[in-house]
Amino acid sequence: MNTSPSPSLVALNDLSGASAGSPGDTRHHAPTIRPPAGYWRLALPVVGSDAAILIDRRALAANLGLALALLALGGLSLCLGSVTLSPLEAARTLLGQGGAMDKLLVRELRLPRLAAGIATGAAFALSGCLMQTLARNRLATPGIIGIDNGATAFAVASVVGLGTSLAPPALALVGAATATALTFGLAGGIGTRGYRFIVAGIGVGAVFGALTQLMLARVDIDTANATYPWTVGSLNARDPDSLWVLGAALAIGLLMARRLSRALNVLRFSDGVAAGLGIRVRRCRRWALMISVALTALAVAVAGPVGMVALIGPELARHVSSPRGVPLLGSALAGALVMVSADLAGRLMLAPLEVPVGIVTAVIGGPVLLWILLRPNRRTP
Repeated sequence: MNTSPSPSLVALNDLSGASAGSPGDTRHHAPTIRPPAGYWRLALPVVGSDAAILIDRRALAANLGLALALLALGGLSLCLGSVTLSPLEAARTLLGQGGAMDKLLVRELRLPRLAAGIATGAAFALSGCLMQTLARNRLATPGIIGIDNGATAFAVASVVGLGTSLAPPALALVGAATATALTFGLAGGIGTRGYRFIVAGIGVGAVFGALTQLMLARVDIDTANATYPWTVGSLNARDPDSLWVLGAALAIGLLMARRLSRALNVLRFSDGVAAGLGIRVRRCRRWALMISVALTALAVAVAGPVGMVALIGPELARHVSSPRGVPLLGSALAGALVMVSADLAGRLMLAPLEVPVGIVTAVIGGPVLLWILLRPNRRTP
């Protein structure tokens, strides 16, 4: 049995030693402290202390690359469409200097859509990364284990029953929580590596999916046609109020996930190792699960059940980022990148017809899912 510590544990121990040692010891050893391979040591300008943090070089480079790619793609999304604008014209319009038509296109139509794509993509992918880490399985995303379908069923029930044009976030949240509780109850927990949790989630998702189709089949054709694009995932059905709620929740979720990052890094090994290192496993799981469910439900309330983003985003982030940690921020950036690129492709490839973003991500996600199933598991979430 190999008893040597993993790179992640070495990094964590080094980080603790660099930042939490006694002032006297730290000052004594400060000239000889060297960061582990692949890290930068950044001294903090705190008077009377030698506190420092370690920065993972590869993770930093990956996040910067994803952010730059998202910035470039966002610019294309503002420029391209039924009317093409140059980057200079789009930038001037954003600053309020363009003509009336340009302002309508950029500030009223394309910019809110871009914001919705970034927020929902980041929320889906961060939610998927958290769920995969808890289940230690790359297939355990909210879309595959039925949370998306639960939120959609309750949201469609509100549209059909209450006559609202868009689903209230609260009902989507109730649906996601109900689906999660059912999946947990049938699986008996999430702490094991078995496929029971995923199989139970697929079953729960299938039931909620059938209920959604049944409700749509019993309403008049106009209501069904109006609801259909949202049920497959579309950024056309965005609600400004729901988008603001999602934006606030995403900011809070990222901060909370960042506070859980050390515990999530250790939780990838086993519950015994995590408990031995002082991690409160149950509390970490509970908070991570709450963040994942809330972000999924609020994203569904804005864009509908856009499938595969929660699978593709974390997978992309894991391949470009460092294997020493859980790529929380990288997953959010990669998810936003996937969502914006899919929405742009859906707007352009059959123009003037528009393909809902959920259909584009499903077409892209199918091969990715097969690749995950057939490829050897080199990295555990």
